[in-house]
Amino acid sequence: MEKRDVILRGLVFDGEVSLAVVDATRLVNEAIRIHDLSALSAAALGRTLIVASYLCSALKEERGALSVTVKGGGVGGNLYVSGDKALHMRGYIDNPHAQLPPNAAGKLDVGGCVGKDGYLSVVRDDGDGQPFVGTTPLVSGEIGEDFAAYFAYSEQLPTAIAVGVKMGTEGTCLGAGGVFLQPLPGASEGSMQKIDRMIPRFSAISSQLEEKTAQEIWRDFFGADNFYTLFPEYKCNCSKNYIEGMLMGMGAAELRSIVAEQGKISVHCHYCNTDYVFEGKEAEDLIARSGGGNA
Repeated sequence: MEKRDVILRGLVFDGEVSLAVVDATRLVNEAIRIHDLSALSAAALGRTLIVASYLCSALKEERGALSVTVKGGGVGGNLYVSGDKALHMRGYIDNPHAQLPPNAAGKLDVGGCVGKDGYLSVVRDDGDGQPFVGTTPLVSGEIGEDFAAYFAYSEQLPTAIAVGVKMGTEGTCLGAGGVFLQPLPGASEGSMQKIDRMIPRFSAISSQLEEKTAQEIWRDFFGADNFYTLFPEYKCNCSKNYIEGMLMGMGAAELRSIVAEQGKISVHCHYCNTDYVFEGKEAEDLIARSGGGNA
């Protein structure tokens, strides 16, 4: 049976450190299916989806939502990821078919795909109508290091991050996920040292998740099952009704102008790679419901 994606969260090291172990293999494979991603683009977008899932797992309110933008000037172009408290995640990369030679370590050159001449931005809305916006310069384009810098400088929450995506020869993801260790305020020096010693053990986290479940990794490295479990999935929040409502907000005159120019009304959702097309009577009905009468 295929493993289900999970986020395990809990406290370790005498309750002084927040730990999360994320398995997002299916989520990354769904992104590959929807966007027809190359291995390189899948690794870049996949890593971003993993960290964004972790961020969404900390949202406080049911209406909470979050979006991430990464603009680094690499061959993959910009990356966009959104999610919410229910851990419905979605994302896309400008160039889904990006290609580069392996890096010096013989691995996928995610840093070259993303680039580092730019920034990482997070917009987090906890549902109170006052979104938090944090932006930091990119460090390497490798995503993990970039988000570690984001946590340190934008949220003042030093966080050790190991994140990875392992691609197979047939273009599917074999393992994807991450480990996040975040000291709580007042954590002892001993706990900080444990973090420093522990995080290098997950340098191959994607290979570890290919072979083991997130629960097994937690038990093997951190002991007892002192975690709670959340379930992320790739799910776009768009629908035909949602798109119709958005279009109606444009007004009848604007919709008529689009039909006159293009012969139809067409909207593309980048997150789920879906086209919504309204033409003929369907377009006329949409215009009428937008206040255009029968003209």
